[in-house]
Amino acid sequence: MEVTFPRRAGLDINKDVVVACVRCVSPLRHQEVCSFATTTSGLVALGDWLESHGCTHVAMEATGVYWKPVRHLLEDRFELLLANAQNIRNVPGRKTDVNDAMWIADLLACGLVRGSFVPPAPIQELRDLTRTRKQLVREISQHTLRIQNVLEDANVKVASVLSSILGTSGRTMLDATIAGEEDPERLAELAVGTARKKKAALVEALRGRVTPHHRSMLQLHLNVIAALEAALADVDASVGKSLAPIRARAETLTTMPGVSDLVAQVIVAKIGVDMSLFPTAGHLISWAGLCPRNDESAGKSRSTRVRKSGTWLKTTLVTAAWAAARTKDSYLQAQFFRLRALRGAKKAILAVAASMLAAAYYMLRDGVDYRDLGPHHFDHREKTKTIKRLVQRLNDLGCEVVLTHAA
Repeated sequence: MEVTFPRRAGLDINKDVVVACVRCVSPLRHQEVCSFATTTSGLVALGDWLESHGCTHVAMEATGVYWKPVRHLLEDRFELLLANAQNIRNVPGRKTDVNDAMWIADLLACGLVRGSFVPPAPIQELRDLTRTRKQLVREISQHTLRIQNVLEDANVKVASVLSSILGTSGRTMLDATIAGEEDPERLAELAVGTARKKKAALVEALRGRVTPHHRSMLQLHLNVIAALEAALADVDASVGKSLAPIRARAETLTTMPGVSDLVAQVIVAKIGVDMSLFPTAGHLISWAGLCPRNDESAGKSRSTRVRKSGTWLKTTLVTAAWAAARTKDSYLQAQFFRLRALRGAKKAILAVAASMLAAAYYMLRDGVDYRDLGPHHFDHREKTKTIKRLVQRLNDLGCEVVLTHAA
């Protein structure tokens, strides 16, 4: 194959060691392999070593988070390509660090390494914040479930009566229980709002056997939740600061059905606002793992499952797609109902998520609000097919249909 980059290097990155392979074909064919520590001084020495060989392009695979320090120290000195590990797998049976570095250098030489999307530093910081926020919310949910388990162990069924045990009524009852209150009548009197209408059910649900051990466990989990909520407030404040330069672009996404402020923040944190990095909306959908894979042999399609990809963006879009599918008189709801009848709900919701990401691509690229195509878009687009299908359906039901077109 034709050599695209005559002076290149491949890096196999581990936690403590970076194995580098330099391959040059001009003016003389030359190859050298060397190992460096992943400390700052070791990475600086790696950069000096690559410069001494006149390398212009360096390729490495995305290995956990170990590639990030390497990229930060080398991106100003070389043309870096970060490759997906699934796309540059070596030949089976030849898996060593040295062979991997040589293999990456060979692929780079022939132009077979496709660089992964790496957002600019401000977007990376926003991405870290949104991921941390999701993890904090998940941990709060986990400790809420642990509180429910403690109450169940004490035979307190308040979770079956209240919609949320950490709401205003639930928190007040938990605090009173931890303080030593055992009378279910007095505990039920602490309910506020609509929960007061359930007093009889609350009295029965609060009649349990709460021991000092249960009280200490409840206090422990509530303290952890309070600390997590304080950390969540700090993260939200940091997200607001990071989002300030591009807030207008993020707010544009909220004009789409199913997209809340939080969903818009996650979308912007994952794909940024510069859509020139993706040639088309189809490239963005493929990168997000929301399109069918190509798996064909002997002229037959073997699988149309979506490929594996990062879960942060895909899960958020699917959640937003379910909300959009419940928005009445919208194009996205019409698309969901149409595809659900043909392919099932799972494939239909993935298609809606892909449509939402395509819309977000054009909205961010052109700086425009969302324009809904309307619930009758498919009817207008496929009028003849719709008429034929409905007539056939009526014939199957035993009706004789005579079509008369309106003037």
